[in-house]
Amino acid sequence: MAISFDAALGIHDDALLYRARRAEVLANNIANADTPNFKAKDLEFSQILNQASEMTIKQTVTSPKHQTTLLSPDLAADMMFRIPSQASVDGNTVEVQQEMARYTENALDYQTSFQLLNKKITGLKSAIKGE
Repeated sequence: MAISFDAALGIHDDALLYRARRAEVLANNIANADTPNFKAKDLEFSQILNQASEMTIKQTVTSPKHQTTLLSPDLAADMMFRIPSQASVDGNTVEVQQEMARYTENALDYQTSFQLLNKKITGLKSAIKGE
């Protein structure tokens, strides 16, 4: 019986990739906090998860050319602009304290996703060894 890593790992590997991509987006926001007319961006995990779950329910592969991955490596289509609570005179929408808080929260979520993925892999290794 062949092992399907997609089924075994669930969404944890995709979640880890998403969290790494979101860290890049948030770090870019922080780096551009003083850039005039820069618009803060973000990725919404629940929206991407909903899209992924809809794809698994509705997806039917009738041709080998069909795409089978749940998350696109380029999440630019899922990126949203943030609306600031305090408008800036120079048109910049980055609020550094909020971005830092989101970055920290995302780092904790990344750590959690990594630990869950590590436990899944450890469990698979134990099963393969027959422990």
